[in-house]
Amino acid sequence: MAPLAKAQMWMLATIAVGVPLSAWGATYPANTWLQVGPVALMFPAAYWALRRWPFSNASAACMAVFVILHLFAARWSYSLVPYDDWTYGSISALFGWERNHFDRLVHFSFGVLAMPLMVEMGARYWGMTKRLACVFAVTFVFAFGGVYEIFEWTLTLALAPEAAGAYNGEQGDMFDAQKDMALAGLGAVLMIPFVGKAVWWTK
Repeated sequence: MAPLAKAQMWMLATIAVGVPLSAWGATYPANTWLQVGPVALMFPAAYWALRRWPFSNASAACMAVFVILHLFAARWSYSLVPYDDWTYGSISALFGWERNHFDRLVHFSFGVLAMPLMVEMGARYWGMTKRLACVFAVTFVFAFGGVYEIFEWTLTLALAPEAAGAYNGEQGDMFDAQKDMALAGLGAVLMIPFVGKAVWWTK
């Protein structure tokens, strides 16, 4: 296996530090560990996979940013991230929001940040053309989003109502899951012009 790039070692180190920081003083500790636990469990697998199938620093950085954003949101169980407290309510007032939209940001970011890695995987390791790799990457984002929403629903069946509401973050919106998937898909589609031509892993 190839040695791990130094920059990617630093990315993994940052995530490793972020795991306990995300759980420290969490608003809903049980929910936080449901969201942070998988990151901790997948950490050794990520280290092995990056050595077995090397990826560019750009693709790895995109996914590291997403994981760090996820850990940040998990500290408050997503729908309770107090960005309005930090901005004295100016963000919600500016856009006329009546709900916390941080979860929407994270779903959209997943679509954006997963694209470089998945396009690189398809084109570099599976012999896909760039066009086919883009189709594969967008399809992956939609499929992963659907599977995650189903998992989220089944998991919260076992939680207390208050904890389930905090974990799901639907905030009274019966179409929350569909909107989350749509935003992730939108982020992926918007990235096509940026990843459809560049071959960043050969630079």
